[in-house]
Amino acid sequence: MLKYSWHLAMVLVLLLLTSARDPGIIPRNLHPPEEEFCYESSASIEAGGRPTPSLQLPRTKEIIVDGLPVKIKYCDTCMLYRPPRCSHCSICDNCVERFDHHCPWVGQCIGKRNYRFFFMFVSSSALLCIFVFSMSALYMKFLKDDYGNVWKAMKESPASVVLMAYSFIALWFVGGLTGFHLYLIGTNQTTYENFRYRAADRRNVYDQGCLNNFLEVFCTKIEPSKNNFHGFVQEEVLRPPPKGSPRDAEVDESGGSRRAKVEDDLEIGDDLLKISQRRDFAEVGDVRSRVSDGMPQKSPDVELGLGLESQAPPPASLSGRHHSSLGRRNGSKEIPLAFP
Repeated sequence: MLKYSWHLAMVLVLLLLTSARDPGIIPRNLHPPEEEFCYESSASIEAGGRPTPSLQLPRTKEIIVDGLPVKIKYCDTCMLYRPPRCSHCSICDNCVERFDHHCPWVGQCIGKRNYRFFFMFVSSSALLCIFVFSMSALYMKFLKDDYGNVWKAMKESPASVVLMAYSFIALWFVGGLTGFHLYLIGTNQTTYENFRYRAADRRNVYDQGCLNNFLEVFCTKIEPSKNNFHGFVQEEVLRPPPKGSPRDAEVDESGGSRRAKVEDDLEIGDDLLKISQRRDFAEVGDVRSRVSDGMPQKSPDVELGLGLESQAPPPASLSGRHHSSLGRRNGSKEIPLAFP
């Protein structure tokens, strides 16, 4: 009984270390990496008739690992290039180093800093199931020898029967998981890499041999966490736009900025519109005054581009007078205008 309690306590401690330990979360950047910016002209055109430069980041980069090129991807959420074997967990919403998988049973990602504790938890759980099943079966054998019948022994200790059934079923899960992770450790793979790149049939650049792979998992020093979970949240500091931006470098001929040039153009356009409106009203008033004095002039509606669908016919007594047949094209018709 004391040995069983000690084994159970060890499993619970390993479960706590697995679930409460930082798996290797990479801190997020507040801004994208400025040194990776590149500017490309997009199809949109601004008011000045120039293409708008858009900020672009390369989606992948190549680095060399053991003499072989390895691609690393840019994470839009964390705004950084993920290190090799790093992946973004969609449940925890964090980039985790040497990401293995997200375990719902422990409620934590399994990564670089807690993988050994996870394996020890799973393997010790499998050993615990074997131990419980063996002790329960041994106790049932003693009861059978005493009562001479299996049914009487089961009736005497139903708890032993329940423990045997429970540990036998659980052993299939944790035992199979232990064997699978033994294979992953021996080949220096992660669960994510095994499922994602199984069909790719590419060489594993991280494989150092079976013995060295086991030593890397269980005998290397665990790196300190890159996060200060007990610290205060710092306010985000606004960073000025990247230097060398084509948008900032564009200036007009007078030496002013592009924004100032656009504002000046808008002001000049407003002034021209007001002047043209005043001029139109002045011309209309002049034409009306001349018509009232009896001088034949062009219709203001014609000069302003307003076509008239019909005009009243002139009186018969005025037919001998001089008519001014000024018309404006309205489709294929010309509209005669007469003045007294």
